[in-house]
Amino acid sequence: MDLGQLIFAKNMIPQLSSADKAGVLEELINRLVETGEISDRDRILEAIWKREKLMSTGLQNGIATPHAKTDFTDEMKVAIGLKPRGIEFESLDGNPSTIFVLLLSPTAARGPHVQFLAEIAKRLKDEGARTKLLAAQSADEIAGFFI
Repeated sequence: MDLGQLIFAKNMIPQLSSADKAGVLEELINRLVETGEISDRDRILEAIWKREKLMSTGLQNGIATPHAKTDFTDEMKVAIGLKPRGIEFESLDGNPSTIFVLLLSPTAARGPHVQFLAEIAKRLKDEGARTKLLAAQSADEIAGFFI
């Protein structure tokens, strides 16, 4: 999967300001609204929370992949944010999350959604890679890590 078609520096946040899960989700979605990637903020936020209520998307090793399928986007959209100090995100390992990869997909999309999440997991499985990403100081550095 070519992440360069989905990951754009304009949608990266090197230093998330939020201190909790709700704030991080809003901050990432707001970035997609600000950059013109999505328009129906409230319905998309509702879709993300609906997915979170099924099971938290806080994984392990500091990674969280909040995602949802929605009728309010016609193509996959991605926002990535970093919080090196970490926040509680109900992760599988119980540790704070530091890397947040938000993915929105059209409801009908099946394969690409799963492929994207698998590619992100592959790129972040190594502790050295996660450390390098968390040291990023700019949106360009975050995007460059993935593309």
